[in-house]
Amino acid sequence: MSREITLEEVAQHDSKDSLWLVVRGKVIDATKFLDDHPGGVEVIYDVAGQDATESYEDIGHSSEADAMLRDMEIGILKDTGVPAASKSSKSASTASASSASSGSTSAMPYLAIAAALAAFAFYYLNVIQS
Repeated sequence: MSREITLEEVAQHDSKDSLWLVVRGKVIDATKFLDDHPGGVEVIYDVAGQDATESYEDIGHSSEADAMLRDMEIGILKDTGVPAASKSSKSASTASASSASSGSTSAMPYLAIAAALAAFAFYYLNVIQS
């Protein structure tokens, strides 16, 4: 069984000497990989100690990169049910969005469609009543 690790514990490992991050709910120790990352160390430093799922997915990593992640996996992210404090508001929204959408479809497109339909209905009803 994989070790369960909280996001708070992951956040403590945000330096070049000990750098952890989360991708797809898996806790990754990327410390030894820093110098070998093809995109450079700065990209990893930007997500150190955080949920990096969105950043990882946005880049479109290869299946080879996915396999490398599995080799660096040290545990799974423990769901505490409490939003974790993070380095910045961007990383907090990234963590929230990632945990909310893991294993399910994002609700944002549906909300956008609902808002557009509501706006159209409001406009249509106002035109008819005039």
